[in-house]
Amino acid sequence: MVTTPTQIRIDSTVKQQATDLFNSLGMDLSSAVNIFLRQCILRGGLPFPVEIPKYNQDTLEAMAEARRISRDPDSKGYTNMAELKAALEADD
Repeated sequence: MVTTPTQIRIDSTVKQQATDLFNSLGMDLSSAVNIFLRQCILRGGLPFPVEIPKYNQDTLEAMAEARRISRDPDSKGYTNMAELKAALEADD
């Protein structure tokens, strides 16, 4: 297979995160891009939907609540499932 050098511009943070992810999967960025391009060719377009997610109001409110809880320094956290289970059972 003859290869051709190709240059693309990628946000440095995105590139690093993608490189780390692909390395954990046992491949480099070049291999991952080749897989992506081959899938585009095979499918005749992007191999996944490109869309803006539409969440219902309940989901949006749950996401906002989760953000509030995660940023609350007084919110209790658990380091393992046993701690969480004990806390849940104690509330009964």
